[in-house]
Amino acid sequence: MIPHTTTNAGLHEFVANRVLANYAKEGIRAVDLGSGPGAMASRLRALGCQVLAVDRTADGFIAGLPHVAIDFDQNDFGCQLGPASFDLVTAIEVIEHVESPVGFLRNIKSLLTPTGVAVITTPNVDSLPARVKFFLTGRIRAMDKFSEPTHISPIFWDLFCRQFLPRAGLNMREHLLFPPRDYQLSRKLISRTFRIAGTFFSQECTFGDNHVLVLETTR
Repeated sequence: MIPHTTTNAGLHEFVANRVLANYAKEGIRAVDLGSGPGAMASRLRALGCQVLAVDRTADGFIAGLPHVAIDFDQNDFGCQLGPASFDLVTAIEVIEHVESPVGFLRNIKSLLTPTGVAVITTPNVDSLPARVKFFLTGRIRAMDKFSEPTHISPIFWDLFCRQFLPRAGLNMREHLLFPPRDYQLSRKLISRTFRIAGTFFSQECTFGDNHVLVLETTR
């Protein structure tokens, strides 16, 4: 049984079906960062991976898998888990919770084997609804006082690609948006309006509430 998750409905299933099905192979070593109750770790195990779950605390973890408690704000938490030890790293809705996104990405790189990949997700603060919200209120969608209070690091797409990834020594292999060409966090009428408006914009991140990213080490 897959434990419950508080992420956007359908996000875990989307990641598992559209991404992990291509990378999670029988017997490979995988680490799930920010495991929570263990939903993604359980999916990785079901795909045949040897899984280590990691979070700041084991409170609420019910997946019945090996678990390590680590603070992701430590500069070198990757050293405690084993440098170059994992073929697959997942971090579902984690990077926006850490104090240093670049530091978090560097630790992810340190965990990967030379041919390994990392799959991370994070709120899309460049979407059309997010841009409209910031224009009207000056607040960042999914990061304001009505959102999860531990969201402290919005990931802006231009900075992420142009600055964060090169500094961390990572490349983008794949980029998907969830939900594709739609919005889940807005009310239906508003979502419909944004879907129509979004067709007039050519920017890569106009649609979707979440980024789904596949990263690899710089060759």
